[in-house]
Amino acid sequence: MNDHNPHDHTEPRQDETPAVDIINVRKSYYIGKMEVPILHGIDLAIQRGEFLAIMGPSGSGKSTLMNLIGCLDLPTGGAIHVSGKDVSKLSEAELAHLRGQEIGFVFQTFNLVSRMSVLKNIELPTLANQKPGVDPGKRAKELIELVGLSDRMHHKPTELSGGQRQRVAIARALVNDPSIILADEPTGNLDTKTGDEIMKIFEDLNRDGRTVIMITHDPEIAAHADRIVRVKDGVLVEGFN
Repeated sequence: MNDHNPHDHTEPRQDETPAVDIINVRKSYYIGKMEVPILHGIDLAIQRGEFLAIMGPSGSGKSTLMNLIGCLDLPTGGAIHVSGKDVSKLSEAELAHLRGQEIGFVFQTFNLVSRMSVLKNIELPTLANQKPGVDPGKRAKELIELVGLSDRMHHKPTELSGGQRQRVAIARALVNDPSIILADEPTGNLDTKTGDEIMKIFEDLNRDGRTVIMITHDPEIAAHADRIVRVKDGVLVEGFN
């Protein structure tokens, strides 16, 4: 654990600016006037190029933590720096820009648009947030090849297996060349063999220098990561591999 004074330290650590720096983060939700605390002072630095697995039982706060790292939600207290930026100080437009350019999301349920082809699904993130120098059509075709689906380019998601859909979701997450990949139970709907194939893709992406942050409840899937942290009852239990 990092030893921080929560009152005066919300600046990112300067030694090597982590990909994600979580400093004494608290998160509560409100039901009427009743406060429901979910996270209680999380401290975690995720280095650039690290492959981190976050584990924890249902209701532990791991999904809330993932939403904060992905800039889909903001902390109630403390600070989160993503690629050196304090997310609480960004406008909605700046947050959307950061999400679109720096973070690629991969979900358990794939979240593909059923009426669109594989190619169009992969290009989708570039419509709202195209990264300078990225040619969406060319990039999407390169990524389809990378995930081994060149022969399925014009198919719809309903014509694909679960493993193929997850490959499309990974390609879509990569289309803006993000530095951080966030994967929420990426193998949860897949059989063991397909899950292993998907993990091989994540390992290759990590080897290429991307930071991979993955939520999983499966110890065998977590074992692919460099480091495993556990969330339990809204606090971090760290330091086991």
